[in-house]
Amino acid sequence: MKDFVIQNDRKHIMQRMGDVSQLAGAKRYELIDGKAKGVEAVDFWTGTGFAFTVLPGRGMDIAWASYKGVPVGYMSKTGVVSPSYYESDGFRWLRTFFAGLLTTCGLSNAGLPCTDKDTLLGTEDFGLHGRITNTGADNVCVREEWLEDHFAMSVSGRVRESRLFGENLTLTRTISTGMGESSLRIKDVVENEGFQAQPVMILYHINLGYPLLDEGSRMVCRSRSIKANTPEAEAEQATFDHMGPPVIGAQEKLYFHVPEGDTNGNAAAALVNEKLELGAYIRFNTRQLPYMSQWKSLCAAEYVLGIEPGNCLPVGRVKQRERGDLEMLAPGAKKTIEVEIGILDGKKAIAAFRP
Repeated sequence: MKDFVIQNDRKHIMQRMGDVSQLAGAKRYELIDGKAKGVEAVDFWTGTGFAFTVLPGRGMDIAWASYKGVPVGYMSKTGVVSPSYYESDGFRWLRTFFAGLLTTCGLSNAGLPCTDKDTLLGTEDFGLHGRITNTGADNVCVREEWLEDHFAMSVSGRVRESRLFGENLTLTRTISTGMGESSLRIKDVVENEGFQAQPVMILYHINLGYPLLDEGSRMVCRSRSIKANTPEAEAEQATFDHMGPPVIGAQEKLYFHVPEGDTNGNAAAALVNEKLELGAYIRFNTRQLPYMSQWKSLCAAEYVLGIEPGNCLPVGRVKQRERGDLEMLAPGAKKTIEVEIGILDGKKAIAAFRP
């Protein structure tokens, strides 16, 4: 069968259907089974074979994603878990880490657990990767609309990280796509609604898995520098971009990249599978997100490549402050971030990709 090409012509399309959901749309619902019970979800499909699920009930993150029936993201053994099961201490965050195409880390801490001092509350423990992904969104709005000949779809919501005598940070996220597209766009606005400057750490934990990730797959990126986080990772740094088969008990490797952007700060990275003639890319701006962490886990069952742009490294807020680049958000200030995730379909698209 030849590829189906969508014409950007509203009249042409709607003469051939009774309802646009036959071709593209968004469906809002709630998961009802097991530990996922109560998590709100929104499915999107664009007519190209690109489909994904946003979870307003889990920090506006993205669970499943696929292209023409081929999975793109990685789902961990926990599956989707309701925030009611969240455990904040130490590494217990991993018990609710479904991974998916996107898990957001932050906002007060991203990376390793740490203990920090607070001016009002004294010493405080911060768990792995923060709590924002385990917070449900409010003000959720799903939109489907014709903009002349383009059928646009989006979901937006606000996630708040706040406490009495503490921070009052909000993340307002809009995820959008459209009929005929094989990509999605994330627009985030982080705002300090409190009256004291607050540390803000945000890391986009984008997780790519099988069959896109497989033996022979490779990561494509352009970095000013790459630093291995452990001696074991350093020993294999020469092949940081090459993916092998899953190995039982294999140790994860973590690399810290300083991505090289163009004159406007635009940067990109991708995972490509030449055998499948398929790839997935991430585009972001280094003026908003100056770092990119690479999580390379070729362990059986934990078989995943994480490409993680962020305004920080996943070292925890104490070490980030010691590095001298812990971002502070002034009272009333806003930080806007835009990220795009999309598909590279075919040899030509892969060859044309330029990070």
